[in-house]
Amino acid sequence: MPRKLLKFLILFDNSSLLYFPGQFLSGRVLLELQENTPVLGLHFHVVGECVVRVRSGRHERSYDKENYIDFRMRLLGDAEHQGPTVLSPGIHSFPFKLGLPIDLPSTFLGRYGWVQYYCKAALREPSGLIHKNHQVFIVMNPIDLNTEQPYLADPFKCNIEHNLGVACVGGGIVKCRIILDRGGYVPGESIMITANVTNSSSVTIKSTKAALTETIQYFAHEKLIQTEKRELAVIARGKIRPGCRDEWQNESLYVPPLPPTNLRGCHLIRIQYDVCPNMWMFSVLYLG
Repeated sequence: MPRKLLKFLILFDNSSLLYFPGQFLSGRVLLELQENTPVLGLHFHVVGECVVRVRSGRHERSYDKENYIDFRMRLLGDAEHQGPTVLSPGIHSFPFKLGLPIDLPSTFLGRYGWVQYYCKAALREPSGLIHKNHQVFIVMNPIDLNTEQPYLADPFKCNIEHNLGVACVGGGIVKCRIILDRGGYVPGESIMITANVTNSSSVTIKSTKAALTETIQYFAHEKLIQTEKRELAVIARGKIRPGCRDEWQNESLYVPPLPPTNLRGCHLIRIQYDVCPNMWMFSVLYLG
């Protein structure tokens, strides 16, 4: 039996698939048919949602969900008249267009939850056969750091002391003074780190490092249910002998493409960024 439906595609006018809140999502659903085909309807559905799911073995321990977009439209067919429409052989194009809400959170994918946006199309035949297609698109809702707290533009300074064991048994104090050039960044920029690490202990420090970390908190029914941490970028330095020190001068820590701090508009996932020297957290960054 020959295949009647040769192509069934969802095509966006924006080929990059990247959208910002407030923009129009537009495109077309394209059908290519080999012969006359009776169709009951062509349905189109745009979804934006956040899902948090934590499992314990095979059992679901915690689950929550919130919706941002739930837009449905009928591109072909009449809800009141259920008779089929016969489409001729060839290519048929059905346009769609809708404005995205202005408060959408950014697309995000984590281990225990995600924020996702996608379109679904369903073509129904009188025989009961339903053809389906699915297309994901990306939403980015950056934070304008110019409108945030003015102190984010100021250098960030911090002093840390760490005790290594007992002073009389190979211990002592390691002191670290760190300065970041500012407290707010956008993806693609570099965090400039100046630091002075003094080893006043009797132990050789094998290495030092600074890491950009992402802490993700997942909530369900207004309760924190899971936390995930990721190390995103690292600078490593060599050993520091007892009584010696190491100075960092504008070492560069690159900020990769990331969703903004706190994932604004989402109430189930919270994101925080930190810079940690040797895994001692000292600075909370604001990422726009």
